[in-house]
Amino acid sequence: MTHTPTPLLRTVALALACLSSFSATWAQAPGFPTKPVKLINSFPPGGPSDILARSLGEAMQQTLKQPFVVENRPGAGGNLGADLVAKSAPDGHTVLIGIDTTFTINPGIYKNMPYKLNDLKPVMIIASSGLLIGVNPATQIKTMNDLIARGRGKGLTFSSGSNGSPGHLAAEIFGDAAKVKVTHVPYKGNTPAVTAVISGEVDGGVLATPGMLPFVKADKMNALAVTSRKRSPLAPDVPTVAELGLKELSLEVFYIAMVPTATPPEVVAVLQKAMTEALARPDIKTRLDGLDLLIEAETGNAAAQRLESLRNRYAPIIKATGMQIE
Repeated sequence: MTHTPTPLLRTVALALACLSSFSATWAQAPGFPTKPVKLINSFPPGGPSDILARSLGEAMQQTLKQPFVVENRPGAGGNLGADLVAKSAPDGHTVLIGIDTTFTINPGIYKNMPYKLNDLKPVMIIASSGLLIGVNPATQIKTMNDLIARGRGKGLTFSSGSNGSPGHLAAEIFGDAAKVKVTHVPYKGNTPAVTAVISGEVDGGVLATPGMLPFVKADKMNALAVTSRKRSPLAPDVPTVAELGLKELSLEVFYIAMVPTATPPEVVAVLQKAMTEALARPDIKTRLDGLDLLIEAETGNAAAQRLESLRNRYAPIIKATGMQIE
């Protein structure tokens, strides 16, 4: 005699099947990582992303009991490192540590991208930082109003760490929003870009705060404003651009961890948990504070949506200013 299952029995059976499937999926996660994890830093050694990668790696290997090895693969605004990770095995053992502009600016300025945006997905937006607008004292520029007046008259030269870098973007945003003439001068890294400001090769720059502050304190550079949401704890006396009525100049750099899109969700979850625990450590927070980095710890759809929002904001600026790299 055949019995037709009641709705209740069908519901219970379905729930048990789902639970079994869920358990089987999560059973894979404890096996990760099974070997050393590579953290690919897409910028040169010694910079904020490199120090961030090494700080996270030290903490995460204690949690996950496997070595976390940082490899620096700089070049093409982060594209080289991102391409390496995009083409790696999607098993969580190769993770990109980079910045948002690789995914929010580069697609608009590089004619030939070596990978597609959907080849990678965010594990986490780890932290953010603003930039400091600084000028050589010989310019006699002491305020943002002075800077704008000079830009609308004689024009300005601004350095950055490379074409397509946050400093380049910030200079173009300033020029477009304030209706001033800014000539962008790229250098090979943040340090020579700062040196160009203090030597007088260029009038100023919008660059990472920690690299500029020693020269501000030595009266070799005038600090005009920071581009972050809040004042920098490293330079509490320097106003934000929003405080000065120039909110359209606000800009933050977001430090992100990415993996190949096909990486299993349970592996991503393990990485997220280990990163979250690392960021909660007082020693890590102190180190990030010294880099002027504000912890974000944003994951999932929120992280993906923030990157998309930034792309949408920057696209018309790229078009209006003609930012382009072969």
